[in-house]
Amino acid sequence: MKTKVLFFILLTTLWSCKKTVSDQQVTLPTELTTAISINEGLVQVQAIANSANFYTVTFFEGSDSTVLETQDGAAEYTYCCSGTYTVKTKAHTDYYNYIEVVDNINVVVDPGFTGGIPTTGYTTPLSYPGYTLVWNDEFDGNALSSDWTHEIGNGNWGWGNNELEYYREENTIVENGLLVITAKEENYGGKNYTSSRIKTQGLKSFQYGRIDIRAALPFGKGLWPALWMLGDNFSSVGWPYCGEIDIMELVGGGNYNDRTIYGTIHWDNNGQGASFGGNNSLNSGEIFAEEFHVFSIIWTPSSIIWLRDDVQFNVADVTPGSLSEFHQNFFFIFNVAVGGNWPGSPDQSTIFPQTMAVDYVRVFQ
Repeated sequence: MKTKVLFFILLTTLWSCKKTVSDQQVTLPTELTTAISINEGLVQVQAIANSANFYTVTFFEGSDSTVLETQDGAAEYTYCCSGTYTVKTKAHTDYYNYIEVVDNINVVVDPGFTGGIPTTGYTTPLSYPGYTLVWNDEFDGNALSSDWTHEIGNGNWGWGNNELEYYREENTIVENGLLVITAKEENYGGKNYTSSRIKTQGLKSFQYGRIDIRAALPFGKGLWPALWMLGDNFSSVGWPYCGEIDIMELVGGGNYNDRTIYGTIHWDNNGQGASFGGNNSLNSGEIFAEEFHVFSIIWTPSSIIWLRDDVQFNVADVTPGSLSEFHQNFFFIFNVAVGGNWPGSPDQSTIFPQTMAVDYVRVFQ
C-alpha cells in the first residue's frame, strides 16, 4: 500500500458571524488559516487565527457530518472512501461569534478491503427471556429452503425505483452456512448488472415479535442492499397500502456512505403517503462490509424499535389509526439492488462483484 501525504493551506471561502449581546460589541478572531494534511483516509487539520478562544472543525461525509471542538486548532478525521469532501473550520470568540473557512479536499484511499465475506462480527443468541423462537433459517445445506422463492427480472420501472439490475436465481447460493447474494457487472436481460431478490411471500409471514438478521453487506457507489418486509395484502392492495418495514437498508458510496444504515417504515397515511425512519453509523473509517452485524426490530402492537448489534437507534409509534398497516402479517424480502433513485448509478470507483452474506434470520414471539 502506498502512502500519499499532501500538505496545503486552503482559504476557499471565508465567512464571519457576529452578534451582539445586550448591545455589547464582540471582537472576532482574525486571519484564520488552515493547514490540511491527507494520509490515505486520515485528514488532519491545523487551524490558526488571531484572538481565537477555541475552534470547531466540521468534517462532512455525504449526508453525515462530524463536529470536533479543539482549543489549539488541531483536529483529525478518517474517511473510509475516496472522494471530494468539505471541511468547515471556525475560529470562535464564543459559540455564536466566529469566522470560518470552508475547504474542499480530495481524498484518495487505497481500498485495502476489496471484498470477500468476513469471518468475524457481532452475533445474537438463539433465545431471549419471554420469547419463543417461532421460525428461523440458518442457511445450512446447499440450497434455499422451501420457505423462499425468487423474483426474476427488472420489475416495473426497475422495481419502482429505476434500478439497473436484472434479478436471477443464479446470483443466489447457499454454502458454508450462509445465504450469499452476489451483484455482478454483466449484461443480461437488457441490463448491465445482475443480482438476486428472494422473498417468503405466501410461505412465511409474521405479525409482531423480535426479528434478528445477521449479515455482512456489500459496499461501493450504487449498491443498495436491503433486508425488509411487506404486508401480506401486497398483491391485492399494492404499495404503500400494504405497509413496508425496512429492517435495514444501506446506500453505498456517493452522497451517502458504506458505514450508515437506515431503518424505515412506509404506509398509506389516509391517501397521503408517509415514511418515518432513522439511521445508524459505524465509527469513522469502518464500513459494514468488513464484519457481520445483526440488524433487528422489536415489533409490538404499540411500536417498532430498530437495533443494530443490540443498540437501539430508531423507534416508531404505530398506535395511530392511520398506521393500521402495521397490525397484520408481513413477509420477508432480501435483495441487493444496483443503482436506482436513491443510490444513483455505480461509477468507476465501484468494485464488482459485490456480495451480501446472511448468516441467519430468526423470528421470536
